Amino acid sequence: MSKVLDLLKQTGAVITGSHFVLTSGKHASVYINKDALYTHTAAVSAVCQEFAERVKHLDVDTVAGPALGGIILSQWTAHHLSRLKGKEILAVYSEKGPEGGQIFTRGYDQFVSGKNVLVVEDLTTTGGSVRKLVDAIRRAAGNVAAVCVMVNRNPEEVNDAYFGAPFFALDTFKVEAYEEPDCPMCRSDVPVNTSVGHGREFVEGKD
Repeated sequence: MSKVLDLLKQTGAVITGSHFVLTSGKHASVYINKDALYTHTAAVSAVCQEFAERVKHLDVDTVAGPALGGIILSQWTAHHLSRLKGKEILAVYSEKGPEGGQIFTRGYDQFVSGKNVLVVEDLTTTGGSVRKLVDAIRRAAGNVAAVCVMVNRNPEEVNDAYFGAPFFALDTFKVEAYEEPDCPMCRSDVPVNTSVGHGREFVEGKD
């Protein structure tokens, strides 16, 4: 049984009772502020140790995560996986491209091309952000060995078939998320939280 949600709660990363805008643009009353976890190195190391344990049976050359949070996860996971497998596993990260996808810069594509790549990410709701990284790896002629996330908020839709690769979630935490026109909090005029998530951009876009 994973203890990831316990770690997130202990570090104050799980916030309830407000009106949040998620990365996907959907609205929810629960938010997981993964940035609160990243300040606690022991907790991050424990999460990535579990990532490494889940995939130690797979052939992995490189661990990749999307900037920014994925940089931290890829580093720690590669560190633990290197120790488990007795060989150096490299860590790289992707960045947002000009057309909204993910791209490899800084010469990182050379550590992806022809390599077995493990994808790591913090949270999935629609899975769209992670799939952009999966697509970037395949464009760079890399093989996606597996996709690992800390918490999957949408287990019915985000799975192996969605990514076309083995998918592992350390925990599942279903969160009811709404498109803006269907959001009950919007209809009840509950103020959008602008401190975490994408609420500030949402509010500014309304001005």
